[in-house]
Amino acid sequence: MTAPLSALPATRLADIAGQAKVSEATVSRVLNGKAGVADSTRQRVLAALDLLGYERPVRLRPRSAGLVGLVIPELTNPIFPAFAQVIEQSLTGYGYTPVLGTQMPGGATEDELVDQLVGRGVTGIIFLSGLHADLTADPGRYARLAARGVPYVLVNGFNERVSAPFVSPDDHAAARIAVRHLRALGHRRIGLAVGPDRFVPVRRKAQGFAEELEAEGPVPASGCVRHTLFTVEGGHAAAGALLEEGCTGLVCGSDLMALGAVRAARQRGLDVPRDVSVVGYDDSELNAFTDPPLTTVRQPVRAMANAAVHTLLEEIRENPVPHTEFVFQPELVVRGSTGQAPGGGPAGRAPVSDR
Repeated sequence: MTAPLSALPATRLADIAGQAKVSEATVSRVLNGKAGVADSTRQRVLAALDLLGYERPVRLRPRSAGLVGLVIPELTNPIFPAFAQVIEQSLTGYGYTPVLGTQMPGGATEDELVDQLVGRGVTGIIFLSGLHADLTADPGRYARLAARGVPYVLVNGFNERVSAPFVSPDDHAAARIAVRHLRALGHRRIGLAVGPDRFVPVRRKAQGFAEELEAEGPVPASGCVRHTLFTVEGGHAAAGALLEEGCTGLVCGSDLMALGAVRAARQRGLDVPRDVSVVGYDDSELNAFTDPPLTTVRQPVRAMANAAVHTLLEEIRENPVPHTEFVFQPELVVRGSTGQAPGGGPAGRAPVSDR
């Protein structure tokens, strides 16, 4: 926790001066807002304050360029805090103050959060996996927001009924990548565990899954799809049904679902990956430490988050931005939850990466 400079003894000036490699008199001039100090020297003193954990005087704190809202579904799924962290860092770097609105169970709805953010005078809003991704939701809410003069960018879930910039991962390609990986390991019966069919990313994953199964490859394959919730419990339930169908390879719509799938396999006395291979989706730093470490298809979080911020800032500055979808490619990260299909196959165990 930072300490106010007014509460520090004068001898602390020596610490700041030593850290910044300037005189105590220079530190005093900077803290008191006096002229006659070079900008580079002033920045060294301020950096020393931050490094030593001292609060900057109010007059030396950077002024915010404005407030920007970030609306996310919840914080329990690690992918959402990961996006929020990068978006907040990027906004702060441009001088904007991020304001987080979270749709926790029993809390505010997306529309209520938007009203609160607009009431606080935000200059723009970034929506992450919001109602724009739900094909049963009314897209008119976004037209009404635009009519209020608030620019926005939508992340994850392209909706052709909404005229706005979209930033999305290639969900279609993500499913194909996962299926291709399992087929290369010799799996012939592959299942897909995903969320409700009303969501755009789910439909795209299901389409990519079906297309990759139909594609010619070294191993003829068939599969089935189970729709459930994007939770550990949802993955557990879907995996149970898929295992009953004889699937030895499971593609999951999120890492949380994949962890539920691993649990379902073990409850049936099956080993992962000797008997069943499981592929997740999203990726977080914790995946390298699960048991077994989780193979997953990684969303390009940093690239997508930065693109969302840059696009919104262009909208705020009233520079023309195409109201279209900017699509980012996912990446397969192979760890320990996938292996050669039971009974052997044309391919051996895939190389393991702990990235």
